Amino acid sequence: MKQHSGLLPLVLVVAACGGGSTEPAKPAAAVAPEGPEAGYVLPADREIAARIYDPDYSVPAGFFTDARAGTSASYTVHHVMDASGSFELCTDDFATAEAWEAVDNANRAVSGYFVGAAETERYFEFVRELSYPGDVGNVGSQTSPGYARVFKCSNTNRDGVDRSDLNGFAGMLNVSPRNPEDVRVFAEYFWQFAFFPYRHRKVLDSVGGATAGSVDRSLILGFAVNQGDGRCDRIDVVDWTFTVDRDSGRAEQRFDTIHSFEARLESGSPVLCD
Repeated sequence: MKQHSGLLPLVLVVAACGGGSTEPAKPAAAVAPEGPEAGYVLPADREIAARIYDPDYSVPAGFFTDARAGTSASYTVHHVMDASGSFELCTDDFATAEAWEAVDNANRAVSGYFVGAAETERYFEFVRELSYPGDVGNVGSQTSPGYARVFKCSNTNRDGVDRSDLNGFAGMLNVSPRNPEDVRVFAEYFWQFAFFPYRHRKVLDSVGGATAGSVDRSLILGFAVNQGDGRCDRIDVVDWTFTVDRDSGRAEQRFDTIHSFEARLESGSPVLCD
């Protein structure tokens, strides 16, 4: 079966859930005080639910979108990782990155033949036509391209990051100076490749903050969690904050649920539950 990347746009299918009753919109809830901007206030629950259940909404305007998100064919994007599969590799040498990707390709369950290579300020990228059964598989008309990336250490070093943990060390941002825009793109890039144990996910907002010693970026995320037949969904609002030290570039992440309520779809429209 062809695999698709987790990039935008996200097409979400949300099942209606029964039970509960409607009620007026609840007052907006403030983001936890330890967030980057203590004065930031969440939208009202009704507005959050509307975004969660909107199949055409994924992220707020201006959110960073990966270069491959507009690829029309079935495709995959992955980062070449260390032998343990814990963190993504980085190098500033193209030949080293190419050798790592070749080994990675040979060991993958679905390998492919080399099509080309490209690079950005953040990574080297190697393009292969993946050999899924039934694919035409020719360079002139790719049917299942795969994009394998190796970070450039001069930009992003994820050596030692535990990819299964959304709290703690998040890598090194090695650009200079480390301004709010760099931290914003760093955080928003990794959202597109993070695994969450929820089917329905949306970015409600992306909020920046800074002090003399660090730069923050909070991704305000919304998740709809199915609680079983006949029950409303639980809507969890999460503050996923990346904090980057201005001097060292060390990035730390914190993943906190800051608000929850229940909602459902009723005749195609979101309603709040008791």
